[in-house]
Amino acid sequence: MSATVVLVLAAAGIAGVISGLVLFPVRRFAQGLGLLDRPGGHSSHTVPTPLGGGIGIYLGVAGTVGLALLAAWWLQDAAGDPDWQRRMADLQIEALWTAATTHAEGVWSRAGDVLWLLAAGTVLLVLGLWDDRRGLSVIVRLGVQFGIAAAVVHGLGIELTAYFQAGWLTKSLSVLWIVAVINSFNMLDNMDALSGGIAAIIAGAMAVVMLTTPDPDTHHPQLLVAALLAVVAGALVGFLFHNRPPAKIFMGDGGSYFVGFLIAVSMLMATFVGGPAPDGSLRPHAVLAPLCAMAVPLYDMMTVLWIRMREGRSLFQGDHSHLSHRLVELGLSRTAAVATIHLITATCGLSAVLLTHVDTVQAIMVLGIVGCMLTLVAILESTRSRRSKS
Repeated sequence: MSATVVLVLAAAGIAGVISGLVLFPVRRFAQGLGLLDRPGGHSSHTVPTPLGGGIGIYLGVAGTVGLALLAAWWLQDAAGDPDWQRRMADLQIEALWTAATTHAEGVWSRAGDVLWLLAAGTVLLVLGLWDDRRGLSVIVRLGVQFGIAAAVVHGLGIELTAYFQAGWLTKSLSVLWIVAVINSFNMLDNMDALSGGIAAIIAGAMAVVMLTTPDPDTHHPQLLVAALLAVVAGALVGFLFHNRPPAKIFMGDGGSYFVGFLIAVSMLMATFVGGPAPDGSLRPHAVLAPLCAMAVPLYDMMTVLWIRMREGRSLFQGDHSHLSHRLVELGLSRTAAVATIHLITATCGLSAVLLTHVDTVQAIMVLGIVGCMLTLVAILESTRSRRSKS
């Protein structure tokens, strides 16, 4: 295992520990903070359950990022110190030291962008926590989400670059992508371990993509984006310790907004075509990797919106028309439905990894796998629909 991968896994582990530990006091004081989800409405749980899982996820990510930036700042000076080099040699971690010092300057150069992203994520976390406590109108929620997305795209220049620069069009698509991903994870937060598990799988898969797809300019792994995604995945694993059935705490809107935002922006920051394939051909299809990884959340969101439109109901009113609920109606237990969706997501995530390393013909096959998975789900759901009508 390369030293770079070890560093990324270490960052993910730190985030997981921070998140898992923080959520113990959050669970204890959730009621006093007004973060308690009571049974009723479209909720399917039967006992009052704390919200605020997003607080643990946020602190896991922010704490780890803060430590990483401090380490990058220090390593730039320590890299050339022979005393530190001897100490690392004595500890037999020279490879880790070399990897850390090699990437320190690059990570520190992006510190400003990362801190601005955390600031934007903080606004979304607060928005979601306030919505969990008091409830907010759709206009306010979407208005803030679009505002934050637009600020990131226009202010930081983080946007879609799929082989074309169309000015306002690519910027608009980038803003729409961020808002869509945020809300897809929010809509998935309807069963224990569902949204958190899906987000962790997607973040992990995309971190692997970043580590195995070098930046075309530096020819090094895209460590910053990979580490950010791995840290998000690690923080989610810490949260899932508390969210596994029966859940002791829910992610809440604050958590889903924050996680969705970071995953969406990370995908826009990434470069998916690291260079030509072994045969010399380019791999433009690699830009579809995010869509492969996000196939399940986007499928759930689009089908739920379609069902609500077809039945003449509000697009923004929660209900039991999600993929997880539809699988339960087919006869699966809630646990089995969540596990099934996790497996489908993992298949799509592995397809995203493959997509960045194959030629065009093989890419068509990989995309076909994703299409077959979603079609299979749709066929099963059509069986449910026919049964309900008979």
